Amino acid sequence: MQLHNFFRSGTSHRLRIALNLKGLDYQYVAVSLARQEHLSAAYKALNPQGLVPTLVDGDTVLTQTPAIIEWLEERHPAPPLLPSSPEDRARVRALAALVGCDIHPINNRRILEYLRKTLGCDDAAVNAWCATWINAGFEALESLLVADRNRGDFCFGSTPTVADVYLVPQVESARRFNVDLNPFPAIVAIDQACARLDAFQKATPAAQPDAA
Repeated sequence: MQLHNFFRSGTSHRLRIALNLKGLDYQYVAVSLARQEHLSAAYKALNPQGLVPTLVDGDTVLTQTPAIIEWLEERHPAPPLLPSSPEDRARVRALAALVGCDIHPINNRRILEYLRKTLGCDDAAVNAWCATWINAGFEALESLLVADRNRGDFCFGSTPTVADVYLVPQVESARRFNVDLNPFPAIVAIDQACARLDAFQKATPAAQPDAA
């Protein structure tokens, strides 16, 4: 498998975590967003959206991390990233979607570039934008986590799930944009539990070959 990705991309980060948790080897193909390699004709022939990541497995080309992670779960079911019961699976998917649908998309690079280059926002305004939506999402997520009295060290139970795969890169992003995480002790504790695992350590932006 080839993973076309960028070290600092949150979606790339989450897919690296999922691949590592599954114990799958892959070739790391760096796509520099800073140099706009994602907008090149060659890359857009692979992924017409011009977004990262893209996973290539033989003749199969996969885009969009929710779809890729579901594909990984179906093709490589062990270890599972989703619980066994339909109700628990729905809960974990909802936690992941809270991050993947309601926080990340309005704080990703192309949105922030629009704020900077088109609307003329300075770094303080961009950071305030990010903090607004991260805080809103994390407040809801923290409440859901605290209300789950059966939760272990992770978002659900005692082993990582898709919810943790989504959460950890968002915590990384929150720190990058100077978001105060003190109001979210459950989220911080989960991030710390994940950070102790090799699969998460190897996926961090700083550990990637294109990190700068």
